[in-house]
Amino acid sequence: MEKVIKIEGKHKLRGTVRISGSKNATVALIPAAILANGPVTICGVPNISDVESLSVLLQDLGVVVDIKSSDRIVIDTTDMQNKPMIHEAVSKLRASYYFMGALLGKYGHAEIKMPGGCYLGPRPIDLHLKGFEALGATVTYDHGAYILDAKELVGTKIFLDISSVGATINIMMAAVHAKGRTTIENAAKEPEIIDVATLLNKMGANIRGVGTNVITIDGVDELSGCFHEIIPDRIEAATYIVLAAAAAEDVMIENIIPQHLESLLSKLHEIGIQMEVGVDRVHVKGHDGNIKATDIKTLPYPGFATDIQQPLTALLTQTTGQSIVTETIYTERFKHCYELNKMGANINVMIPSSFINGPTPLYGAEVCATDLRCGACLVIAGLIADGVTTIHDIYHIDRGYEDLDGKLTALGAKIWRETIED
Repeated sequence: MEKVIKIEGKHKLRGTVRISGSKNATVALIPAAILANGPVTICGVPNISDVESLSVLLQDLGVVVDIKSSDRIVIDTTDMQNKPMIHEAVSKLRASYYFMGALLGKYGHAEIKMPGGCYLGPRPIDLHLKGFEALGATVTYDHGAYILDAKELVGTKIFLDISSVGATINIMMAAVHAKGRTTIENAAKEPEIIDVATLLNKMGANIRGVGTNVITIDGVDELSGCFHEIIPDRIEAATYIVLAAAAAEDVMIENIIPQHLESLLSKLHEIGIQMEVGVDRVHVKGHDGNIKATDIKTLPYPGFATDIQQPLTALLTQTTGQSIVTETIYTERFKHCYELNKMGANINVMIPSSFINGPTPLYGAEVCATDLRCGACLVIAGLIADGVTTIHDIYHIDRGYEDLDGKLTALGAKIWRETIED
């Protein structure tokens, strides 16, 4: 038995949609919370399956996870024990690697099996491990698990060969209790890193420079509980903005931080999308059918986000001319193109670029969400396609989008789930 999402296309969307808390921040904030010696309350937590997986992992460590409301949880580490993390949930969730830095920072020891997540091509964690080793940890790999050990973590200067979000956050968490000062050079600048550092500083850490390419962490002895509200999800916001640009008559997207979306908003203006940007919202009026092709090159923040290129590709099938998307972060992130071609798109993939020729009418088809953002792309394609689109492997979508069906239904989309025989 398998659950699928079905979408009947060509229904114009109208109304208002509110963006949830950041998925990419949440999956780092929850592991970061275990560094505290008191309860940590986090608000704005999205109701997604990744959060469920993280809660399972916390409970496996003896951490009490109290869900106070649909978007508010309290994490209490009073009875926490540092145990090997070999639960199957680790394999489902790439962000489980954040427990490496958190446990190493708190206990000087961590044991965790290889993390999972969407396959987007090679996604090595060698930068994380090099950072831990620079702080004084030894790293061994045995029977599918990483074992990290350190009698004492000592602050040092660490240069990241690539400005990796995961490595920046993981090293930051490991360094909060290190002796002396740690400096991370060529650090990533993503808003989610700032959010994690804000939480850690509220807990008593001493972190400066987040949002720049040099972060300094002065080690402290104690971290305590605190209250924290997560930033809005810039990738969910981008998805709904692109979705509205493709299929809306008049849609307001609320609870966003426009500065986090400047690279996308400027591209949409360039191709001819009509919209008004406010302090915390974007009003999208769609397009008049005359939108032009453009070129995209993904780059680390504040450049064009790799997570946004897949949803945007669905819209680019409707532009006049040839659009070129060049992927510099995850060079195999083009599986969505083959699925779009099943729906009538004309896309040629020559890694690291895709060439989208348009405009092409799209038709409902049986397609597969090969990863989270591919799923978002296919939802957008389904909304503008003739007929009914059936999307398989929707667990990827549920990992990162809260109440997708409900939000789209409220805007006037015809979307539903069915259980089918395997």
